[in-house]
Amino acid sequence: MSSKSAAATENLLDELQAALAHGTVARRVETLQRVTDLFIDGDVDFSDQQVALFDDVFECLIEHIEMSAKSLLANRLAASKTAPPRTLRRLADDDAIEVAGPVLSKSERLDDETLIQTARTKSQAHLLAISIRRVLSRAVTDVLLLRGNDEVVRSTVQNAGADLSSRSYTKLVDRAAQDEHLAAFLAIRPNLPRHLYLKLLAKASAAVRARLEAAHPKRSQEISSAVRTVTRLARSTPVALTEQTEIAHALVRSLHAHGRLDEPLLEQFAEQKKFDEANAALAAMANVPVAVAEAMMVESRAEGVMILAKVAGLSWPTVKLIIDMRDELAGGAPTDLRSCKATYERLRPSTAQQVLRFHRMQESTPPATAPVA
Repeated sequence: MSSKSAAATENLLDELQAALAHGTVARRVETLQRVTDLFIDGDVDFSDQQVALFDDVFECLIEHIEMSAKSLLANRLAASKTAPPRTLRRLADDDAIEVAGPVLSKSERLDDETLIQTARTKSQAHLLAISIRRVLSRAVTDVLLLRGNDEVVRSTVQNAGADLSSRSYTKLVDRAAQDEHLAAFLAIRPNLPRHLYLKLLAKASAAVRARLEAAHPKRSQEISSAVRTVTRLARSTPVALTEQTEIAHALVRSLHAHGRLDEPLLEQFAEQKKFDEANAALAAMANVPVAVAEAMMVESRAEGVMILAKVAGLSWPTVKLIIDMRDELAGGAPTDLRSCKATYERLRPSTAQQVLRFHRMQESTPPATAPVA
């Protein structure tokens, strides 16, 4: 710090003591503004020790000023990369969102511990302010999604800088079944796991169908057909394929082309809960497009998996692993494996081939063109 800045700080400290001891509220606010100007507009880089001194000064002042002055201080310090940390935490912990909001939403000096504590204890307005930060760690987003109301959850999911855990994604897909706005935000996240995207699609389309059929009961069959067509087309759109999914599909294509794709490798994919790899491997071994296998894999019942597996000539232990993987990733009720095993053992390869041909025809049939009125 220059001698001039040091002298200015000394003078302000003297003024601070006088203001706190005998000054009016107006004088304290004026002193706060001058201290803030010195810190924000200073022509030097303050050392840690000097920042700590400002921390002491700010803490003394904000004890004795009204909310509007604290709000102004929060707005000015929020963008500072060297703002005093104790002061920031004090402002972030304020019950008034006018004070806490600017710091919670903008300050990159706040650590995760402070953000998590605030998200666990403060109002929904505080959570909403946190949700729009430039970057959000998984630890913070987990708390926001657990405690947040619909607005907070949507804001967090819509934030491209928010890192969401697999567990959070699974819960969000279930929640999105009743929230079409949340479903839309989830669907465009670039790192949404493929199996959850397909589950989201199935849940959302079911909700859309129910609403449409309730409004137009005489056209329920037509609506169901239209929704199925839209769902089928959406599965094959490039936006639905994440980079991770494309890499997995390319790996399986390479293994298949070089004769290295076999049942033990498929078992390994299923055991490791690698949906993209397992689905692509099953598709290759059953000689069907990946989109067809996906459509059958995400059906509510396990028959689609068994049809593919029978055509691929897989043993029951492998089929069981695939069903277990699907159940765990879907987060739903476990499949009745005893009944499935009996069905699989009775299923004839020729019957499975016929059903699979039907699925392939459904997937490749273009949507009917509506007649012109």
